[in-house]
Amino acid sequence: MKLENSIRALAGTMVLGSLALAQYVSPHWLWLTGFVGFNLLQSAFTGFCPAESLFKKLRLGKCGGECGGKCGGECGGECGGECGGECGGECRES
Repeated sequence: MKLENSIRALAGTMVLGSLALAQYVSPHWLWLTGFVGFNLLQSAFTGFCPAESLFKKLRLGKCGGECGGKCGGECGGECGGECGGECGGECRES
């Protein structure tokens, strides 16, 4: 799964989860929905996404888990050395 799709899946899961928790546990869980929405809005303007930074550190998404030694063209040159040294900015065939 690409990094951008992973972030969208995380955001959607967080929103739906917080809505369910607000319905069945406590309305205070709606603060989580607001937090996710705020982060989505600020990342549109600033380009900084905390989830993206976390996923890159955990080596998930396009420039993470799939680069684990076998870029295979998946990175499309977008890794830029952020694959923990395994891609080095150049995707190689496995």
